[in-house]
Amino acid sequence: MADVRLAVCAEMVFTDLPLIDRIRRIDDLGFAVEIWTWHDKDLSALAATGAQFSSMTGYLHGDLIDPASADEVVRTAELSIKAAETLGVPRLNLHTAELADGKAARPRHRSTGVMWLTAQRALERIGDLGAAAGVTFCVENLNTIVDHPGVPLARAKDTLALVEGVGHPHVRMMLDLYHAQIGEGNLVELVRRCGDAVGEVQVADVPGRCEPGTGEINYPAIARALRDIGYTGTIGLEAYASAEGIAGSEAALSAFRAAFS
Repeated sequence: MADVRLAVCAEMVFTDLPLIDRIRRIDDLGFAVEIWTWHDKDLSALAATGAQFSSMTGYLHGDLIDPASADEVVRTAELSIKAAETLGVPRLNLHTAELADGKAARPRHRSTGVMWLTAQRALERIGDLGAAAGVTFCVENLNTIVDHPGVPLARAKDTLALVEGVGHPHVRMMLDLYHAQIGEGNLVELVRRCGDAVGEVQVADVPGRCEPGTGEINYPAIARALRDIGYTGTIGLEAYASAEGIAGSEAALSAFRAAFS
C-alpha cells in the first residue's frame, strides 16, 4: 500500500528505552510516531527529535456522553490543540468516555438517548475547534470485553454512527481493528462500511495485542479491503512487540510494514 503512511505508537514498543529514544528509533526506521498523553511529556524535547508525529490524545478529562462533563472534554480539547501545534500533530484522539487505567473513569453499562445527543453536540463544537486550527479529531472505537469495560457507545458501529451523525469534516473515526475484532468481528465488511468516515486506522493482532501475524486477524485481507476503498491515510501500529528487547520491537515493526506493503 504505497499511498498510506505507517505510524507506530511509541508507548508500546522499545519499552526498555526512555520515550525520547523510542521516538528516535521509530523515526530512524521510517515511521511516523504516535503518543498517548501529552500533558506529562516535554513536548519541546519531543519536537526537537525531528520526528513526524501522527496522533495523540485530544482531551484530558470528561465524558463526551455526559451533560455534566462534556464541556470539560471541549475545554481540554482546546488545550490539546495548543499542545498539538508544538509537535505538528494532525489528528487528536477522543473516546466517548474518559479512561482511568484503561477502564471507564465513571462506568456505565447501558446507553441512552441523552448520551447520544450529548456526544453529538459536543463533537460538533470540537469539530469547529479543529477546523479553526487545521486538525482533525478522531473518535476511537474500543472493546468493552477485555480492555475498556464500562465505556458506552464504544463499539465501532456506535462511533461510526456518531461521526456520521455529526457530519463534520474535522470529526472522523479512529478505526481500531484490534478493538473491533474483540467486540464485533467482520472486519473486512467494517472497513468497507466505514469508508470515508475513517481518519486513521489502528492495528494490533488478537489475542495478545501484538504485531500483525501473531494472532487470528487476516491482515493481508484487511490491506486488500483498504486498497479496495481507496484508503490513503495513516495506519498506526498500536501494539506490543511479541518478542522482548530492542530486536523484538524491530521485528514487530518489520512485520507491520510487511503487512501493509
